[in-house]
Amino acid sequence: MESKINFTNSRGDGLIGVLNDAGGKDFVLVMVHGFSSNKNTTNFVKLSQMLGDRKLSSFRFDIWGHGESSGKFEGITISEAVDDILQAIKYMKGLGYKKIGLLGSSFGGISSIMAASKTSDLAFLVLKSPVSDYWELERGRYSPEQLEEWKDKGYREYEDDGKNMRVNYSFVSDFDNNNAYRAAKHIQIPVMIVHGNADKDVPYAQSQKLVTLFPNAKLATVEGANHRYTEGDHANQMLKLIYNFILENYD
Repeated sequence: MESKINFTNSRGDGLIGVLNDAGGKDFVLVMVHGFSSNKNTTNFVKLSQMLGDRKLSSFRFDIWGHGESSGKFEGITISEAVDDILQAIKYMKGLGYKKIGLLGSSFGGISSIMAASKTSDLAFLVLKSPVSDYWELERGRYSPEQLEEWKDKGYREYEDDGKNMRVNYSFVSDFDNNNAYRAAKHIQIPVMIVHGNADKDVPYAQSQKLVTLFPNAKLATVEGANHRYTEGDHANQMLKLIYNFILENYD
């Protein structure tokens, strides 16, 4: 049964999530969406239903500045998302769930890596096409002059899916506080990374490097898949890989 959950980050800002309570308190999967996305992405909803069919609970939520949660999108940072994730884990623990898994997608991936490095309350970590190095992405998209202009102006504007968006330079200045490659070395729980090797948004090579840094991790490749797994059967392949990993590690 799905129910809307209201909780807060460490500053008391309101966050909204959906708990699919499959009965019992043995396990729950916390799901973290990507940049400018939300808790109700098609793949998250499908995975929640798949888990529910196996009597496994899941909790997907909107990070600060996204979806139904409070905050202005333009002010989002990795550090903010990390805090939101840690508060979500704390909330699920407070509800009595004994084992908690964490799934992070793209921006939610690097945020989940950082969160996992700061808590001992997780049973495993799943990363779907995670960003590991944001500096590499932004330096590939913008020239040094454009990055300096962004810094001087304090924000940049861009179009995403037909919508005019704004993101502050604090997003960039926060990168150095969140180094996924360094954090990975301190995460002892089982980790699985799923990544398409035709991803043009987040290089597959980042995950190839990342997987070598976790003490206990594997990389599952979806051949020919893009960042959003929108071609052919790629989404189903990705979901099956994640689903099977959860079934192997939840109990």
